[in-house]
Amino acid sequence: MGLLPDEAKGLSPPGIVNRVSVYLAGVGWCSAMLHNAMNRKPPLRAGVHRQFLLATIGWFMGYHLTKYENYTYARLDRDMNEYMKLHPEEFAMKEKKTFAEIVEPFHPIR
Repeated sequence: MGLLPDEAKGLSPPGIVNRVSVYLAGVGWCSAMLHNAMNRKPPLRAGVHRQFLLATIGWFMGYHLTKYENYTYARLDRDMNEYMKLHPEEFAMKEKKTFAEIVEPFHPIR
């Protein structure tokens, strides 16, 4: 697809069943049923081919939107890791404290 550059081809493809695909397929199917209802046709039985077509288009769009989302997050992660490598002084490791150093000493009152 034309939205993704060539460097996005190195990423693993998203799963066929993902939340965006399922959501947009449902939106496509519901829009076909709403169109049937507005035209006073039986919503479930009329235009089954149109319901299937709009659900498939929604699924396709959801798959490619997920691919674009994965590419965007991978690019942001790459840029963030590169920045951390260039500026290690801003990301110095803190001293690890034990739990006893964090908690105040306990003195029971009797």
